[in-house]
Amino acid sequence: MAMTMSGLAATGVLNRLNKNENARGKNLKTLASGLKIGGAEDDASGYAISKRMSVQIRSLEQDSQNAQNGTSLIKTAGEALQSTVDILKTLKEKAIDAANDSNTDSDRANIQKEVDQAFDQIDDNANTTYNGQRMLDGSRNNEVVYPGSHTYLTNDQLADDTEAISRIINLKSKNGLSLNIVPGDTIEVSYVKNGVTYSNLDNKDGRLPQPIVVTKKTRFSAILGWDPARTDLDIQHYSHTSKIGTDQYGNDVYTPDGKNAISYHSAYPGVENQIAGLTITVYDANGHKRNSANNALNHFEESIRAQDPSEDCAMRFQIGTKSNQATTFGFEDMRSSALGLRGSAGNTVQLTTRRSAAAAINVFDNAVKKVLDQQTELGAFQDRLLFTYNNIKTSQENTIASQSTIADANMAKEATEFAKNNVLTQSAQAMLAQANQSVSSVLSLLQ
Repeated sequence: MAMTMSGLAATGVLNRLNKNENARGKNLKTLASGLKIGGAEDDASGYAISKRMSVQIRSLEQDSQNAQNGTSLIKTAGEALQSTVDILKTLKEKAIDAANDSNTDSDRANIQKEVDQAFDQIDDNANTTYNGQRMLDGSRNNEVVYPGSHTYLTNDQLADDTEAISRIINLKSKNGLSLNIVPGDTIEVSYVKNGVTYSNLDNKDGRLPQPIVVTKKTRFSAILGWDPARTDLDIQHYSHTSKIGTDQYGNDVYTPDGKNAISYHSAYPGVENQIAGLTITVYDANGHKRNSANNALNHFEESIRAQDPSEDCAMRFQIGTKSNQATTFGFEDMRSSALGLRGSAGNTVQLTTRRSAAAAINVFDNAVKKVLDQQTELGAFQDRLLFTYNNIKTSQENTIASQSTIADANMAKEATEFAKNNVLTQSAQAMLAQANQSVSSVLSLLQ
């Protein structure tokens, strides 16, 4: 009986020793790795959750890098656009200078040489690249539905009741004051298309009628003497509505203040048919400009830009951990031709005469508007990427904290457990030796 009891005692101590050894080994593994869950055997569900979080954390880290890279790309494009704005500021100064008769034609020819070089630099800016990708050359634009969009030049300085059929002598400004146009006044019209300035004072190709002499019955629509067979411009007016026209997506565009407006638009869609600038000037019978009328009529500013039909080629920025968590940005064409500064045949906006220089002032104003509109969109998108980046980093921090709660070890607790199991192991070893000693005593009785 004593022999059996001694053997059972040794076996029991050995089992306890093994358990203590296993516990101490687990403590050592946890302390060495810093992980509470080292494998699925430690906590099957916790292990799966922890690994999913690990994937999420690495994905969020890549998202944050994508957002930073996107911001760098946008900044690169923004710097190129700022250079273009600076150039256009100078070009407008040159146009104002060339429109002054203190300059001779020879002076204007020299100014034109400088202007042409500036157009080339604008094209270079549009070819700026980031990681080998061009952004501002029209290759990364949003969709433009067929057949493309028209140029719309809108005037919001005329009275709200102004219509295409309104008589010129009845025209009023936005505040209801008469423009003081009377019968016998002469109206000069000029516009720029494909780098060429057309004026009814030149009338070399019949695109415009002879200078209009105002009568009591002359209507607004007669200013351009519209002829479908040869016109480049058509008057656009939607009675009793704030609608201007349609944009590149085929959506209706309205005036910012929601009030009536008069617009001229290019007769045909596309960049080649765009009208870069429109100038309407009223002279009295003595050849003096009517300033009150001209101040109001000189506000035909571009409200919709002309674009060629195109599929959606916008850049896609992956800033989420799922396939549909991405945002896109379409860059508009910022080349000189798209800005209305150069024609398809290579013609450039001319400052070689006083009349063409005066017409070019509005051209440069519209070009500046195009570039500033794109800069505004870039700035807004850059802010969005910054907010996205901050949100990603916050999500990443919270996910790391959650994973740590599940998978990371409590080092103080594990160290305490290790010390305890180490003492228990040593005690078990001593007790096993004692149990073995008891067995040996029993065996000695058999000798």
